[in-house]
Amino acid sequence: MIIKASQRGGGRALAAHLMNRRDNEHVELHTVRGFVSDDLHGAFLEAEAAAKGTKCTQHFFSVSLSPPETENVRPEVFELAARRIEKEMGLERQPMALVFHEKDGRRHAHAVWSRIDTENMRAINLPHFKRKLNEISRGLFLEHGWNLPDGYKRGQDRSPLNFTLAEWQQARRAGKSAADIKASFQECWNGAKDAAAFKRLLEERGYYLAQGDRRGFVAVDLQGEVYAILRMTGQKTKAVKDRLGDPSTLPSVAETKARVAELMKKVLKRHITTLDQESAERLKPIHSKKRAMRADHRAERAALDQRQAERWVAESNARQARFSKGIKGVWDWLRGKHSAVRKRNEAEVAFKRERDANERQDLITRQLAERRALQADIRNERQRHASELARLTRDLTKTRALSDALEKPSARTRAALETSKASRSRNRSTQSGGRSRDRTLDP
Repeated sequence: MIIKASQRGGGRALAAHLMNRRDNEHVELHTVRGFVSDDLHGAFLEAEAAAKGTKCTQHFFSVSLSPPETENVRPEVFELAARRIEKEMGLERQPMALVFHEKDGRRHAHAVWSRIDTENMRAINLPHFKRKLNEISRGLFLEHGWNLPDGYKRGQDRSPLNFTLAEWQQARRAGKSAADIKASFQECWNGAKDAAAFKRLLEERGYYLAQGDRRGFVAVDLQGEVYAILRMTGQKTKAVKDRLGDPSTLPSVAETKARVAELMKKVLKRHITTLDQESAERLKPIHSKKRAMRADHRAERAALDQRQAERWVAESNARQARFSKGIKGVWDWLRGKHSAVRKRNEAEVAFKRERDANERQDLITRQLAERRALQADIRNERQRHASELARLTRDLTKTRALSDALEKPSARTRAALETSKASRSRNRSTQSGGRSRDRTLDP
């Protein structure tokens, strides 16, 4: 089982936390040892009073014991873990308390020791307790055949590699094959009689018409990818110009990307809100069932405790009735019958206690199974919601990144633009000079 621990003070707050029935479906004070009081609040106040005779402010050693979610762990296993901990930490003679919690179909325990050695009025030092508890935890996993978490595996047991696959092609980044994308463009071209119809059909498929950097026609998709209309439709330049007109009337690629980014942000935010609402609606009946199950389980445990208490009283009276009274009782004591009856009663008491403990454990095991089945529904819905939310969030992050890149072009992009402008200026100067020389040479 996973073991976590801390040294702390604040006995009142700790007792209130451990006996909190609001956030836990079931709470059971299993053991209180070494204190005068038999309730947790009183016991922890005793520990605080003892700590005032020392300079120690973190006079509690609080440990949580969490077995695997799928395992039905009996109280004896938690007790074994507590004994190993106190032996390793040197707390065997210290007052302690053990509390069981059940929540979301899982049963775990909290063990708390007082660190104050009242004989010597000092706090017991707990060096390297995290490392020691990890070894105890690892041993419990191995002894009970539970699957060892990655964090408890030795270095040589871990896999050092974790591979991802890069997106290599434009079509793969868009989530479509090149043939599918090209077919979409050709369907839009064949179904449109003019530029307005072609633009509308493209936008229905998630593509937005724009003017390319070389004054050609392009389309931008929702991921910011740019497609050349000539190449995707398979048409000649003249045919495209005749149908679509002058590309300068269209927004630039940067303007189109900015528009697409804004559209995507609004849509994705709306989808995230809708996803949250739908998930909350699906969880409502499950949470209602959870509350009803918690009430039923508490009632069943209370009824079992009542039945066992009444039966224990009746059985105790029956055992007491086996002893003779008066002179006959004296005679039974002299001839050894009284001793035989006492031994029989003691053996029966041990048997009855084990019977009651087994009845209670059987009830807890059955209730945990019911609660885990319900928790599986909750977990499945949360995983479905988290998975869908992660996809939408990734899309939203990409959209924001695209918008930021448009607002702040990189230094490399700015340098390329400056180089392009300088090149175009030189070309115009060269062309202008050539035309002047030609005109001068004309007769």
